[in-house]
Amino acid sequence: MKDITLNDNAAISRRDFFRNMGALGSGSLLLSAFPWLQSCGDDVKKTVDSGEKLRLGIVGTGSRGQYHMQNLLRIPNADIVALCDDFEPHLRQAAAICPQATTCADYRSLLDKKDIHAVLVATPLDMHAPITIEALQAGKHVLCEKSMALTPEDCLAMYRAYKDSGKVLYIGQQRLFDPKFVRAMEMIHSGVIGTVGGIRTYWFRNNDWRRPVPSPEYERKINWRLYKQFSGGLMTELATHQLQVGNWAMRMIPDTVTGYGDIVYWKDGREVYDNVSLIYRYPGGVKMTYESIISNKFLGLEEEILCSRGTMEPEKGKYYFEDVQPAPGIMQLINRIEHGIFDHVSFAGASWVPETATKNAGYFIVDNASTHEGESTVGFVDDGSMQLLASFCKAAITGRPVEALVEEAYYSSVLALLGLQAMNEQRIVTFPDEYKIPYLNFA
Repeated sequence: MKDITLNDNAAISRRDFFRNMGALGSGSLLLSAFPWLQSCGDDVKKTVDSGEKLRLGIVGTGSRGQYHMQNLLRIPNADIVALCDDFEPHLRQAAAICPQATTCADYRSLLDKKDIHAVLVATPLDMHAPITIEALQAGKHVLCEKSMALTPEDCLAMYRAYKDSGKVLYIGQQRLFDPKFVRAMEMIHSGVIGTVGGIRTYWFRNNDWRRPVPSPEYERKINWRLYKQFSGGLMTELATHQLQVGNWAMRMIPDTVTGYGDIVYWKDGREVYDNVSLIYRYPGGVKMTYESIISNKFLGLEEEILCSRGTMEPEKGKYYFEDVQPAPGIMQLINRIEHGIFDHVSFAGASWVPETATKNAGYFIVDNASTHEGESTVGFVDDGSMQLLASFCKAAITGRPVEALVEEAYYSSVLALLGLQAMNEQRIVTFPDEYKIPYLNFA
């Protein structure tokens, strides 16, 4: 997209501004660019009866499953009616949160219940595909945690099962529902901060990623993230979030990836890397780097989207212009973007007034943005998870599959697995044609 020329004395109407840069000029156009937000809009709110509830079964009641349960209890349209886990201590903890729910150890018995409308899958990664596919085939709507699956083949099988089912499928890519990320992407796509020239993504922690086990035979069941049979490690548990952000900004997928992965610090019997560094190359030459180390937390996490006019840091909720002080006309127009678009989406929140830049301290993407340092291994407050769950409940009640959401998650999941392949095989890996699916939001 071309850069937009503005000057201090520019008196451009909002209509002309949007026409000139081909940006989003209304709520309907916002939803055409970010179609998964349709389930947050006023039209869906009107179709969901205030007394109607989505009867949910939870498969996988460990820390992440319980995190979702606590959020679901705050959503009026959600009703947790069944819990499933083959690890009894987790099932007991979940039952204490929702004592009215039935419990079972085999997910198939949960899928057999006709009065369950939807299933939330929060199991180890290796079980995502079989449970999701069987649930869709059983006529259930599904919200499955990210990543989609442990192999590209299983990711594709999940996608095809979704398309064949006509049911709603959500994958846990909550940044797609985080207001500061939505606003950041609208600004990038509109060209306000120029053309994307590079993307730097990273997620740093300083912990061993282990959880206590009651006895040795439960090691792999509880610490499944550390073993290749169940997990892709840092790539499937962290990188998928940030690869999705890069694709979202670029509106395309990388064609190649290469990188290195090693066990550098935590030499404790784990099988997955504790130190990864990759380069994804997009058509045209833009590179996205991804790094994750879990023996140093100083830098935290971020997606730095480097554009010709400025830099976007959505995790921090800030953006920066290349020049010290932007023209006043630019700031007025950005403010108009916010008011003209996000009033149509129910999670928009309070109105936003940018700060005055001081020594390039940057501007806030949204007012009172919620940020975090990425240390938690369970979830973060106000990270988009609540909006994702509420959106899923509304979409499932209306029975409307949500366009583009699964495709965004599919490509980030497959790209994480291709990055893992590139590190394992120590070579450049090209995105295979057989794993490409139609997606109109990509160029």
